Amino acid sequence: MRENLDSSGGRIFPAERNAFAVTATQPVQTAQPAAGTPEAPARTGRVSGAVNAFLRKMILAAARNPRVRRFVGKHGMRLGAARFVAGETLDEAVGVLRGLNDKGLHANTTLLGEDTASEAEAAGAADVFIQILERIHAEELRVNVALKPTHLGLDLGFDVAYANIERVVARAAELGNFIRLDMEAHPTVDATLDLYRRLREAGHANVGAVLQSYLYRAPDDLEALLPLAPNLRVVKGAYLEPASVAYPDKADVDAAYLRLVERALTGGAYTCVATHDERMIDHTIAFTEREGIERDRFEFQMLYGVRPQLQVDLAGRGFKVLVATPFGPEWFPYLMRRLAERPANLTFILRNMVRR
Repeated sequence: MRENLDSSGGRIFPAERNAFAVTATQPVQTAQPAAGTPEAPARTGRVSGAVNAFLRKMILAAARNPRVRRFVGKHGMRLGAARFVAGETLDEAVGVLRGLNDKGLHANTTLLGEDTASEAEAAGAADVFIQILERIHAEELRVNVALKPTHLGLDLGFDVAYANIERVVARAAELGNFIRLDMEAHPTVDATLDLYRRLREAGHANVGAVLQSYLYRAPDDLEALLPLAPNLRVVKGAYLEPASVAYPDKADVDAAYLRLVERALTGGAYTCVATHDERMIDHTIAFTEREGIERDRFEFQMLYGVRPQLQVDLAGRGFKVLVATPFGPEWFPYLMRRLAERPANLTFILRNMVRR
């Protein structure tokens, strides 16, 4: 279980953990209708979707190439990785996080990494997360922390991960902070949700979970969590999951996403709407206004370096906006995932290569 791409960074994962790439379900049409006919926009969209799907697959293939990794590892920060990653050290990240706060934005941060190979390594990761929490407190930043269960030992056993995560969550509570358990590929979903439930049963209210709308199981998971009045981050999903467990078509994923957001909001969850899609954002705003849901019941979440002006604009309109801002030396897969999710970001890197 070691070679594929994860949702918030770290090493590359195995085949069942490939990054999610939406593929076209309709064949690409070579003959296009005349411009202005009703079918032109739809077919143009299918072609664009097919091109993006192809680019995603190429980027993810490159992510597994040792030569690409060596090159990007050596030059990536200068070529543009710093647009998406807040540096390799906590000191560098603190400056970025303070800058986001100064713009009226909230943030969370994480040390990039996952799939630890030993109990000592997992315990060491927990120690680092505690240091991050203490630094955030000392700097008086509006920043919480996200972590991946596999980073703190989930692959080594449930009890190993729980002991490490509980230690981090307890220290966060002492400091008045909050921990988000990131969601990974579908084989880890049950264990991750069990970690969340056990933490809540132990009296830890300062912990949140994540649901992925492309998984067929997500609505049932939501209903099971709602009695806990959870803090939930809703995402679309970031792995190339089999059609037996996940919607393969982007339109279905989008529709499922909105259903999850609406149900979470009406079901009493504090809902973190994690999207850069303005259609989803506008839909959420209209829905909450129509249903009389106050703004302190939800927030928008986006990634550092993606749609920064939209982040500021929403904050200026009075919405809480949190920017996910990772750091650490294990940033290569995270960068490749950013490129795979939105291939247009690749042009940013290529322009910087040409300018060098």
